[in-house]
Amino acid sequence: MSAVPEGLPSLGERSSLRERVAVSLRAALVSGRMVPGVTYSVPALAEQFGVSATPVREAMLDLVNEGIVAAVPNKGYRVVELSDAELDQVSQLRRLLEVPTVGGLAGSLDAATVKRLRVLARQVRDAALRADVVAYVEADRELHLALLSASGNPRLVDLVGRLRDQSRLYGLEQLAADGVLVESADEHLALIEALESGDRRSAEAVMDHHLDHVRGIWAQRRETGA
Repeated sequence: MSAVPEGLPSLGERSSLRERVAVSLRAALVSGRMVPGVTYSVPALAEQFGVSATPVREAMLDLVNEGIVAAVPNKGYRVVELSDAELDQVSQLRRLLEVPTVGGLAGSLDAATVKRLRVLARQVRDAALRADVVAYVEADRELHLALLSASGNPRLVDLVGRLRDQSRLYGLEQLAADGVLVESADEHLALIEALESGDRRSAEAVMDHHLDHVRGIWAQRRETGA
C-alpha cells in the first residue's frame, strides 16, 4: 500500500530543498505520522510538498543511509520499525549524553545564545499550543541541537541528532490533545532560566525530567498495547 502522511509541515527556509524535505520527513517519522508497514511513494510525497520528485528522492536516500527508512523496489520507501528495547536504548543514551552536557553549560551561555534559545523555545510552545505534532517535533529538535551546539562538540550534536531521528513518539497526538505537550514545551523555558542563572543542578534536573516524557510515552504504549 502506498500512502502520504497527513499534516506535513511547510518546508520553510533552509539551506537546500533536499535538506528542507529531509527535516520535514524526519519530523513526520518521529511523530508517528509516517508509520511502519506503510509504503510511501516519492511522487505522492513530492506532490504534497509541492516540489519535484528529485529532492524528495534525494532526501529519502539520505534517510536510507541513516537506517531510518528502507527502499521498497518499484514502490517507494518504508519506515524501519524499532523494537521497544531498541527505543529504550535510544532514550537511555540520550539521557547519558544530554543531561551532563546541558548541565555543563550552566552560567556559560552568552546573551545572544540565550536570546536565540528563547526564540526557539517559543516556537516549540507555539507548535504545542496548535497541537501540531509534526511542527512540534521539528522545532523541538532544532532547539535541543542548538542547545547542545553551545558545548562546542559537533560530533555530540550529530550523534544526538541521529538518536532523536530513531525515536518514535506515536502517542504525541493524544498528548497534544491532553495539553501535555505544552507542559513539556514550558520545561524548555525553565531549563534556559536555570542555565542563564548558572544553576547546574536545576538545569540537569529539568533536562532529566524532560527526557522522561519520551520514556513515559513508551511505557504507556506498552501498557496499552498500542
